[in-house]
Amino acid sequence: MVMPPFLPIDRAASETAVRDLLRSLGQDPDSPELKDTPSRVAEFWTERLAGYGIDLAAELQPLPGDLAPVPIILERIPFVSTCEHHLAPFEGHATIGYLPGAGGTVGLSKLVRVVQAFAWRLQVQERMATQIAEALQARLRPAAWGVNLVAVHTCMSHRGVKTPGVPVRTTLLGGAWEANPPGPFRV
Repeated sequence: MVMPPFLPIDRAASETAVRDLLRSLGQDPDSPELKDTPSRVAEFWTERLAGYGIDLAAELQPLPGDLAPVPIILERIPFVSTCEHHLAPFEGHATIGYLPGAGGTVGLSKLVRVVQAFAWRLQVQERMATQIAEALQARLRPAAWGVNLVAVHTCMSHRGVKTPGVPVRTTLLGGAWEANPPGPFRV
């Protein structure tokens, strides 16, 4: 998957946009309660979109040495992302894993960074699952892999149908696990 180039966040423009948004909502951005809000919101979005700056090639470097090709599965990695349609948060957990192949094995924390890299972007859950799977395939060339995301979306619970607490599951499997997934990937 080809990603568009990341454009750095323009803090001044972000702060101006927040001030304009507050005005459009009938609020006074110069009031004592709101005067620092544009700066805080710009900082929030700088943190929230940090995933665009994570270099997956640097993160997914194989560990040295001869490691046994046993399944590696991290369960319930927490994440928070932002729905690109409503700029509303969705949060949940990811279970990702692979059976090492030609690309070797990476450190466990690197798998968490892969989840964060894609969660910390404007996102939809289905694309996020696909991006994680594609990153594992491209960098590790595993014999098998799995990605399972379960999240609750505030765009569904706070607007529209206003139905809170409904988890959405997205599961992708490949290689040897497509036909016979290990327990954490069985739905």
